[in-house]
Amino acid sequence: MGELQQRMEEQLKLEGYSYRTRKTYIQHIKLFVAYHKKDPRQLAACDVERYLLYLLDEKEVFHSYVNQSVSAIKYFYGKVLNQPLKMASFPRPKKARKLPVVLSEQEVLRILAQIRNLKHQAIIMLIYSAGLRVSEVVRLKVSDIDGDRKMLRVKAGKGAKDRYTLLSEVALETLRNYCKVYRPKEWLFEGQRKGHYSRRSVEKIMENAIKRTGIQKKASVHTLRHSFATHLLEHGTDIRYIQELLGHSNIKTTQIYTHVAKQQTEKITSPLDRIMKKGTT
Repeated sequence: MGELQQRMEEQLKLEGYSYRTRKTYIQHIKLFVAYHKKDPRQLAACDVERYLLYLLDEKEVFHSYVNQSVSAIKYFYGKVLNQPLKMASFPRPKKARKLPVVLSEQEVLRILAQIRNLKHQAIIMLIYSAGLRVSEVVRLKVSDIDGDRKMLRVKAGKGAKDRYTLLSEVALETLRNYCKVYRPKEWLFEGQRKGHYSRRSVEKIMENAIKRTGIQKKASVHTLRHSFATHLLEHGTDIRYIQELLGHSNIKTTQIYTHVAKQQTEKITSPLDRIMKKGTT
């Protein structure tokens, strides 16, 4: 894989793929090649199909993982080996439709109350108040903060798209206090060494805070982004504005939050409540 891996890494980089995507695609190709133990140029479409069935039947991975593998293999054959027809008609497993986990507003407050470190507070507040991805918050620069306009610039978010999102007054005040103490120069949240704060460090902040609150939901730091969108929807924000704030290219991606927003069901009375009330009158 040495030469082919290098060619793939260079091609992905030239096409502007993020470091995380490059790393993921390379790993999928390594596993694919290791499974067959042959030069990938000698494999046919049926070999690809056999590998994907192995992932589903023996490894019992999620369909989303298999879809990711299909994308990596398709890219590898099309852009690196110049054999695009190899994967031309290969079907993808149907992706399972899962609703996002959402925290209530009170649960968000409980989590924030458990974070004492000023830097950690600023990070978690920004993620929730602006609907940021972890990869976006760690790559914020001091120059991305527009305090006068109460706006936050997110550069090269998912899909390499820039966007503006909300900068809350509470988060801005916390940021100002943080900047006075930590005095960041380039990256808004600097790591212990050179460069920006790590994704894993942010995930750990959230994990520890959730554990201390006793919240039983399977929540992660990304749950704050889901909660941001859902809470805006519940308070009457137009879904197209939410789409812009989240940086979604397709409105269908944003519409998933209509299935978890409580405003859709709060006016509906459960039949159990209705018959029990009748029984007591």
